[in-house]
Amino acid sequence: MTGTTLMVVSTLEAVHVEPEGAPVPVRERLARAARHRVTSALAPALLYLAVRETGLLALQLMAERWNKDLTRALTSWDGQWFLGIAEGGYANVNRSLVDAFSRRTDETPLAFFPGYPALVRWADGLPGVTLVGAAFAVSLLSGLFCAYGVHRLGRAVFGGSYRAGLVLVVLFAASPMAVVLSMAYSEATFCALAAWSLVGVVERRWVLAGLCCAAAGLVRPTAAALVLAVCAAAVVAIVTREDGVRPWLGAAIAPLGLLGYLGYVAVRTGRWDGWFAVQQEGWDSRFDGGAATWKFALLVLGDPRSVLELATVWFLVVAIALVVLGIRRRLEWPLVGYGVGVLVMDLGSNGLMNSKARLLLPAFTLLVPVALALARRRTSTVVAVLVGIVAFSAWFGAYAITAWQYAI
Repeated sequence: MTGTTLMVVSTLEAVHVEPEGAPVPVRERLARAARHRVTSALAPALLYLAVRETGLLALQLMAERWNKDLTRALTSWDGQWFLGIAEGGYANVNRSLVDAFSRRTDETPLAFFPGYPALVRWADGLPGVTLVGAAFAVSLLSGLFCAYGVHRLGRAVFGGSYRAGLVLVVLFAASPMAVVLSMAYSEATFCALAAWSLVGVVERRWVLAGLCCAAAGLVRPTAAALVLAVCAAAVVAIVTREDGVRPWLGAAIAPLGLLGYLGYVAVRTGRWDGWFAVQQEGWDSRFDGGAATWKFALLVLGDPRSVLELATVWFLVVAIALVVLGIRRRLEWPLVGYGVGVLVMDLGSNGLMNSKARLLLPAFTLLVPVALALARRRTSTVVAVLVGIVAFSAWFGAYAITAWQYAI
């Protein structure tokens, strides 16, 4: 943890202070200013990488403890599906991959959105790049892209600052299931596009918001929450006659990706609700209003069966509390709305309960009030809190994909 601690301290204290006494030569002033600008520009990426590297080091230690291959752990479960789609397309996914009931039809792979495997396939086409290497590279670059988007949000919101943005980057990179940001999973790509789409909303850059939202719609179904947030914000701007034609453009573009893929699956399956049918038939996943989640929570709290399940329930409770905090702190309503949308989709689904902590990861906007509050504290306090969070995240993520034997 020493490297991460030093990184957090150095970036949070990267403030240029003029020495007292004799004036500083112009050349030295320029050099200091240049170094400060470089440090400021690289800080979000360096912090993100430091936190994720800490998580990977913990994962390596845990993998050795459980005699598991590190690469295999990082490409397990859904990662195998994404790699299979990237390699052969939907029509040629390895037949050994099956749904939750050990069944397989021609439509089963359609449960997985095409955006992430498409990027992996393009990266795999570069000279000397393997399929697995391409998947990790896409996740890494997406994570860095997301780090800058999250940092921009931390600066752009009411009461935000450069420091708050850095704290938000660390909180996001150290979310309980942030280990998937380093896996062959689509979360990093989706979160990157969602972050920049919300930057577009907050900064009233509607075309940026719409384009990133449309792209996110090709990556994960969670884009439904993003589409609603972007379109609702655009409608408010239209009604109040602000920003001219740009809100119209943003609202028109935003749902195209999600609707486009759902429409494609509808044509392939011959059903208007084709994607939802594939999910229900293959993984028994459907929206039940939260009945299954409530039953699961009561069962686990009454008779805890595992660390992961008990922690998952408390993560959901904390997420609900963060919604209340965001409202009380008057966080921009599109950000609260998006976070609530992600949370409702997570709570309301009767899908795999073990995945609910992972599915909370895109709700990073709920962390903004925490980042704003922490950023106002002394540097030593901020560092102590963040290092503790990073340590927990590193352990929990490593536990989830090594010691825990079921899908996440």
